[in-house]
Amino acid sequence: VQLQASGGGSVQAGGSLRLSCATSGFALDEYVIGWIRQAPGKEREGVACISISDGRKAYADSVKGRFGIFRDNGKNTVSLEMYSLKVEDTAVYYCARGRACTLRDMDFWGKGTLVTVSS
Repeated sequence: VQLQASGGGSVQAGGSLRLSCATSGFALDEYVIGWIRQAPGKEREGVACISISDGRKAYADSVKGRFGIFRDNGKNTVSLEMYSLKVEDTAVYYCARGRACTLRDMDFWGKGTLVTVSS
């Protein structure tokens, strides 16, 4: 099982980034994929989650209307598009798989990718 997050970088507030989570070694349709972030000195926060089998999505209130999660067509990749980025979005972003969209149900995590938003 592998999940590999990529696409992080530095951006100014108001800008946008697209993160990608490449998955392999398991049947993607049997899981949800979540994006979770951890800012320095803060607890992990679930940002967005998608149920691959039925396409249902969930977002944290802090990112609703600014972030979009989707599965790339025909690929075992789940992307997170982030718009109108804020300084407080600065964090390491992880993708993980799970049976449900809660942190405790995520059973396999990839390495994170750092997003830095400057003012």
